[in-house]
Amino acid sequence: MADQDVASLSHAVERDLRLDLFRGVGLWMIFLDHIPDDVVAWLTLRNYGFSDAAECFVFISGYLAGYIYGPIISGGNFLAAVKRLWTRVWQMYVAHIMLFLLFTAQIARTVRKFDNPMYEDEFNVHSFLEHPDILIGQALTLRYKPVDLDVLPLYISLIAASPLILWCLLRRPNWTLLGSILLYIGARVFDWNLASYPPGTHWYFNPFAWQLLFVFAAWCGVGGIAQLEFVIRSRAALTVAFAWIAFSFLIVMTWHLPFLDAMMPKWLIKAIYPIDKTDLDMLRLTHFLALALVVSRFFPRKSEILTSKWLRPMVLCGQHSLPLFCFGVFLSFAAHWFLVQYSHSVWAQLFVSFGGMLTMVGLAWLLDRTRKVPNLFVDASGIGVMPETAAKQGAA
Repeated sequence: MADQDVASLSHAVERDLRLDLFRGVGLWMIFLDHIPDDVVAWLTLRNYGFSDAAECFVFISGYLAGYIYGPIISGGNFLAAVKRLWTRVWQMYVAHIMLFLLFTAQIARTVRKFDNPMYEDEFNVHSFLEHPDILIGQALTLRYKPVDLDVLPLYISLIAASPLILWCLLRRPNWTLLGSILLYIGARVFDWNLASYPPGTHWYFNPFAWQLLFVFAAWCGVGGIAQLEFVIRSRAALTVAFAWIAFSFLIVMTWHLPFLDAMMPKWLIKAIYPIDKTDLDMLRLTHFLALALVVSRFFPRKSEILTSKWLRPMVLCGQHSLPLFCFGVFLSFAAHWFLVQYSHSVWAQLFVSFGGMLTMVGLAWLLDRTRKVPNLFVDASGIGVMPETAAKQGAA
């Protein structure tokens, strides 16, 4: 199948604005969570439950991979899907390397201008600034990553493996999901992870563990969600989900309120800690799944609120997630720098937080307007120029 046929097939898939909405919200949460000691960060998910925006992004990525590319592969166009998916991997890799270079340059310039070495130590770029000849190679192989740049390598590895994952899911969906579960268990029991730099360290987001959420989401995307319909509609499952969300909220509140922490039974503390993010602790995974069940139950795909002008900024950000994520990393450092160098008052925190989110919305609006500008097609003579869509219609 030609590329344009694959594109038309993927565009025929109905867009789920809920996914764009939650990606947009997730981008805002990541931006806020990357600003240390920011009062506005109390609005983010991680302060009220075990999971955070990372689970949201991985699940959405896996679901979209199955939902969009599953029909393409099942239609006999495996190589076309591989091409599209690996093109996306290349785009993310290039974005990660460019982000890495610009981010470290931003930190290095700040350190020199303000004579404050705190930044290079806080963001793990001290070694790079001392030995760039060694660290650039480690960065290119995704082994060396400054703070806040850990998540893109995880997406790169998962999307790179997604053609094989989808091929298996379309043939033996339940067996593939079982294999993913066994890999997750093996990663946690035997400490399987990818090596990082310096030697002896590993990836902050273990892809052998986080693949479980990605594969489960892809399983849902290729049709597995129909098998879970009875669970989503079950009153008992909904009750368990609400109970688990409430329990998670109570535990997280003990991190902020000492009197609650003192009331927790010792056996319970011993049973649930540590709640590991690197290896996707089961408490984090089940908390996110409980939230997903509640959202699926009470927030259907056709909700009118999704087209509301009040949610449009978040939806718009979610539709441009890669550039907005990269831009958000710079914004979060700029906000942190402003709070450290000038003022850490509540008003300053409100200014940099909401100002950053508004800037992200502005960039998303600009990207959306740019995407709607028609491409130009040069005719055979090299003289005539017309919109690409019109040129295709004329050729037809």
